Amino acid sequence: MRRPISVRVVSPMEWVVYPALAAVLLTIVLATPLRIFGISLPEPVFPLVLAFAWPMIRPSFLGPVVLFALGLFLDLFWGGMLGLWPLCLMAVYGGILAVRTFMAGQSTLVNFLLYVGSLLLAFFIAYLVTALRIGNAPSFFALLGQVLPTLLLFPAADWLMQKFDDNDVRFM
Repeated sequence: MRRPISVRVVSPMEWVVYPALAAVLLTIVLATPLRIFGISLPEPVFPLVLAFAWPMIRPSFLGPVVLFALGLFLDLFWGGMLGLWPLCLMAVYGGILAVRTFMAGQSTLVNFLLYVGSLLLAFFIAYLVTALRIGNAPSFFALLGQVLPTLLLFPAADWLMQKFDDNDVRFM
């Protein structure tokens, strides 16, 4: 006889809205002009974690809409070109959505390598668009100063995917 399997239904508030608000809050907190031993705080791109994890949790129309809004927030908050970060986040979301069937059930190492690939894709697009827009190559060291802290956010993406792995994330 089969036992019933208990599945927890998760609302979009838990897997979309709360992580998006956390990304906005952490972006604002790390942008404070605080210097410790002459070094300013890192400014990772927190929404990249969401662009990586959301297609694996549940591909839906809500993820890209919120990512677009988060990208516009980053552009306005950091004073960049309008549309740069929405483009980068959508590219990551689309890329992960394309390889979603490959990623399902893979080990953490494979997910990490795909995270690195998606991170490099996003920052390559940002670097290329910025270089074409200003007519000069941006500082590579400044780019690394944002890539490395964002790379260190992989455990958050992995935790998010693990947390909602066996849950039913339909809309209620």
